Amino acid sequence: MTASTHYDCIVVGGGVSGTALLYELARFTDLKRLLLLERRDRPAQVNSHAHNNSQTIHCGDIETNYTLTKAAAVKRTASMIVNYATKLPARERDGIIHRMPKMVLGVGERECNYLRNRYETFRELYPRMQLLERSDIADIEPNVALTDGAWRKEEIVATGTPDDYCAVDFQALSESFSAQCVQMDRTGDKTVSQLYGTEVTDIKKDGSDYVLQTSRGPMLARSVVVCAGGHSLLMAQKMGFGLEYSCLPVAGSFYFAPEALNGKVYTVQNPKLPFAAVHGDHDIVTEGKTRFGPTALMLPMLERYNKSTIRDFFQVLNLDRDVIATLWDLMKVSDIRNYVLRNFLYEAPWLNRRLFVREIQKIVPDLSARDIEYAHGYGGVRPQLIDRKARELKMGEVKIIDGHGVVFNMTPSPGGTSCLGNAEQDVRLVAEHLGARVDWDAFERELLCGHEDTRGVSAPVLAAVS
Repeated sequence: MTASTHYDCIVVGGGVSGTALLYELARFTDLKRLLLLERRDRPAQVNSHAHNNSQTIHCGDIETNYTLTKAAAVKRTASMIVNYATKLPARERDGIIHRMPKMVLGVGERECNYLRNRYETFRELYPRMQLLERSDIADIEPNVALTDGAWRKEEIVATGTPDDYCAVDFQALSESFSAQCVQMDRTGDKTVSQLYGTEVTDIKKDGSDYVLQTSRGPMLARSVVVCAGGHSLLMAQKMGFGLEYSCLPVAGSFYFAPEALNGKVYTVQNPKLPFAAVHGDHDIVTEGKTRFGPTALMLPMLERYNKSTIRDFFQVLNLDRDVIATLWDLMKVSDIRNYVLRNFLYEAPWLNRRLFVREIQKIVPDLSARDIEYAHGYGGVRPQLIDRKARELKMGEVKIIDGHGVVFNMTPSPGGTSCLGNAEQDVRLVAEHLGARVDWDAFERELLCGHEDTRGVSAPVLAAVS
């Protein structure tokens, strides 16, 4: 094997998580030879594509399923995206992150009381967050507060921010990371290579190194980090790691309506459901549209609209009595059982719009079935993992580590928002394994300072590690 194919670290996967990691390794460590491999012909073509996610910077203020501790950790990693982007030239910044109003809406006495109490608990962590009564909501999102020009009948209240960086094009963010790495490769003393259109078929340990079999031939690395969604688990299990997990891919679909919202309106999460509540988003790449969703449908494929990944799904399903028992326990909960049935019907032509509009009307009461359309070609897949030993659905991120230089990342939480924070964890792991130096002072200046100063917030410890 030639020296040109021998690297300090190879990152597998060119979505926003993989490109963020390559950027952090190149920018903040003294490692000299880095490589990213991606089987698509450009960055961010799967779940990081702008069509396949909610385009939201999840910072924990309007996500009601987060505890205060979880919200603090999420705010730190979300702020890293904003701090990174706001240091870019204005034109590039404005193509990545977007300012708009955001709120979580409570409808009815129970939800309104819940949000008022939550506001008192979370207001110190989010000083820009406001408690929004009916008239305040009408000023920001008139279509939420009014119906036929009059106040809607239900009691409503919201918490949120009238103007904030809360939307992101993860594809554009990934392309920015990639471009920064190209610049460092050209002008610095490091080799920071990116090979697109390159598929990794196998990873094997060879002494102290790892050999990756690729469509361009073998590549050798002292460390490897795989950021490939459900395929990360497939690669891990081929190496004998993560065998306690089974993958349950959950696909999210969306519906379009004419421009009905000025920003993002989330709804209160049902604590009995392990999936996100429906929300409405001013779409940042499809002009003149508001996007509603996501639905949640279990599909036998690791990538939406890619039938070739059906075979991959059955390899990581690992169906046995423990998986069946876990699914049976979930389906015994009436809220989950009814939710699964509804979401199956949301995919049925003709019927879907008439059923899903009831969800949307909680946000925009005046919308009718004829106003909305199924967003064909939109939506991604979240590889939800089942811990077969514990017989439970894993709700947080899962990171599989062999302790000798290879890391497999699955289901980052909350999605692409965690890209820089998750990369920070992987930088620590890679640097510790290789004895590399990390310039944490530069890391703090560039990612923890700026629009939001989070230097006083500790990085979360590694969770769900095998």
